[in-house]
Amino acid sequence: MPDIRSAYTDSLNFYGNHSPRELAETYGTPLYVYNENILRQRCRDLMTLSSQPGFGVNYSVKANANPALLKIIREEGLVVDAMSPGELFMDELAGFAPHEILYISNNNSDTELQNALARGLLVSVDSLSQLDALGRLNPGGKVMVRFNPGIGAGHHAKVVTAGKETKFGVTPDKMEEVFALLARHKLTLAGINQHIGSLFMEPDGYLNAAQVLLDLAETLPAATLDKLEIIDFGGGFGIPYRKYEGEARLDMNDLGSRLHAMISAWAAQKAYRGRFLVEPGRYVAAECGVLLGRVHAVKNNGDKRYVGTNLGFNVLVRPAMYDSFHDVEIYRSQGGAAEEEPMLQTIVGNICESGDILAKNRLLPRMREGDVLAMLDAGAYGFTMSSNYNQRRRPAEVLIQSNGAARLIRRRETLEDLARCLDDLL
Repeated sequence: MPDIRSAYTDSLNFYGNHSPRELAETYGTPLYVYNENILRQRCRDLMTLSSQPGFGVNYSVKANANPALLKIIREEGLVVDAMSPGELFMDELAGFAPHEILYISNNNSDTELQNALARGLLVSVDSLSQLDALGRLNPGGKVMVRFNPGIGAGHHAKVVTAGKETKFGVTPDKMEEVFALLARHKLTLAGINQHIGSLFMEPDGYLNAAQVLLDLAETLPAATLDKLEIIDFGGGFGIPYRKYEGEARLDMNDLGSRLHAMISAWAAQKAYRGRFLVEPGRYVAAECGVLLGRVHAVKNNGDKRYVGTNLGFNVLVRPAMYDSFHDVEIYRSQGGAAEEEPMLQTIVGNICESGDILAKNRLLPRMREGDVLAMLDAGAYGFTMSSNYNQRRRPAEVLIQSNGAARLIRRRETLEDLARCLDDLL
């Protein structure tokens, strides 16, 4: 008998040799489930954007840092970044070598910068003060500088990472001060980078920002440009979250052909032999992951129907933090979609906060206690942003391998885990 609402994951055989209800029974809920085939395909989408020598993809580990997924990403030829000692630790666990890791710092302490330098990493700084700090710590070394192109993109102000209203990057008008600090500390400018924001669905903004960075590179003295090793255009590649509305995908063929033409012509004109990088996180990881949960209570407050689940914002914070949309699937062992008339429902979690809302006023088949549900496209900024708020335990993670078999890649936290850092203090 068919599930209530499962056409999207059915079309992909997302759960491999298992049903979502079986996975929920075996591993419990909440449960993150990832599909290896989809992850590999998204990596390949990106790696084929350009055949320009030196073109590569720098995966933003903040999107999902599970080492089992990072190993797959490394197998597909991507390099990675790190923004903290913890992300760097996960990169190393997955087998990435120093030349495959960029350290993209943001207001880091001297200790964190020293940790990255000790591992032989190229460090990107995004302020004059951080450039000065790095110079003091590593005189005569190499550095990468993040610039703010003045062009931002994203579905919410909190995910726009360029322009006048963000904390990121050095504005191009500070170039003279950048070169003064480089000279003071005898640093070599080995790379320049930027990031305009997250979730762009049209190529134009990204390509315009890429051109701004190339234009900035052209202003560099010839001796500096000759030593430039990396031009990193940043990321923000969006994915269609509204699966059941038929939302169009980002046209990767269009983006790739235009990006390739831009960088190949520029490299030929400038005799540039370094690397060009793009820096996606969400596009790599989002669609390979779903979050499974259970419906535990259904009620009406006035004329509003609430569906209460165990998926609090401690396990998926994006809807509460960014007003993000995630499509919903519904699985039930008995009863098909034909039995359920769609109705407006608000799906909420089990956290003691009025903002603990996963999906507001959605027209969905009537949900019941005991239903298993999935929040789609939860592979990016899902588990990695989870917390122990309300002292809830963070969930397990399961990988559906290419052969369809399920493999546990992170166990569920125990109550003892909540007190693990208190052992010597109690």
